[in-house]
Amino acid sequence: MCRHHKLPSKFAERPLPTLLQFWKSITTKCNLRPQHLTLCLAPLKHSKHWISARSGAFSAIVAVDESDVVVGFGALSEYRDRAAYKTSVENSVYVKRDLARSGIGRLILTNLLQQAADSGFHAVMARIEASSLASRGLHESCGFALVGVEREIGRKFGRWLDVALMQCVLHEQPDL
Repeated sequence: MCRHHKLPSKFAERPLPTLLQFWKSITTKCNLRPQHLTLCLAPLKHSKHWISARSGAFSAIVAVDESDVVVGFGALSEYRDRAAYKTSVENSVYVKRDLARSGIGRLILTNLLQQAADSGFHAVMARIEASSLASRGLHESCGFALVGVEREIGRKFGRWLDVALMQCVLHEQPDL
């Protein structure tokens, strides 16, 4: 189980343009074209709506470095739009590639889990490209369990990808 950290000064509220700039940097620094984006990222023009909807229980958590530059962010989103699923949410976590395994993702994810618990949600779901062992390991270390694999559900770089579905039932987590 992840240890929970106090929300450090490295986290701050950021206006929409700052998040959009970070979102754009994820794709442009890798010289990605729309058909090569990760399964969760949409082209910038489609991302503005998602980012602008981040408020309340779905507020974005933004990590910044000592120079106040965004180095990662995460958010909760509605899991499904049907009433039966209103107590479940899905998480998204993004960290600059050159800062992978630095602890930023863990801080974002643990704070998202606390945000979900504080908002009265029952479960947090994660949909992760199945070969992304680092992301799956991060989620597992924070109390998520693999509950299924969606086979050939997405495409990237012209090939079919599987998506691992992971779940964290919040009342089962002793630190929340």
